[in-house]
Amino acid sequence: MSRYTGPKTRINRRFGTAIFPANKAFERRAYPPGIHGPKLRRKVTDYSLGLNEKQKLRLLYGLTEKQFQLLFARAKRQKGVTGEIFLQLLEMRLDSVVYLSGFAKTRRAARQMVNHGHVRVNGHKVDIASYACRASDQVDVYQADASRHLVMRNLEDTRYRTVPAWMQVDANELQCKINRVPGRDEITHGFNEQIVVEFYSR
Repeated sequence: MSRYTGPKTRINRRFGTAIFPANKAFERRAYPPGIHGPKLRRKVTDYSLGLNEKQKLRLLYGLTEKQFQLLFARAKRQKGVTGEIFLQLLEMRLDSVVYLSGFAKTRRAARQMVNHGHVRVNGHKVDIASYACRASDQVDVYQADASRHLVMRNLEDTRYRTVPAWMQVDANELQCKINRVPGRDEITHGFNEQIVVEFYSR
């Protein structure tokens, strides 16, 4: 499946949670779309539960199905708890770091910002959204007026967003320092990664 570019509120209503930024339409009708939406009763099986959890997590980070599977396979090869490592790999993607730092208002905007060359890592221009950041990496904004004005506007809009404790943001210098890899308790999007692990372990 390719990357989703369709109506975002429809996806929020389908899963009953704000995967994409919520709006008034979702707040008014937080149930599945369609004429039977408010009264819809689906049989919940283990497979459907795992599939839904996987789809929610994939849509949240804006990955294609192939990207998601490859990242999970990479997490499975590493020593440790597969689910926790998987979430850490998702959070440490460059587009995710740009979003969490407040440099972009949405994850989709963060991916576009990286692809358009507005971001540098350790002083080098990086335009690959899936770039895997590491502890001690420094992410900053490209030294061009257009890039800096864009990020300054976004920082103004996201000033009330809490920056994770594992990174440090300097709004004046438009820099973000990754101090360490996030722990499981610091990744608070509310999804159950263990269900995803079990789904892929079938």
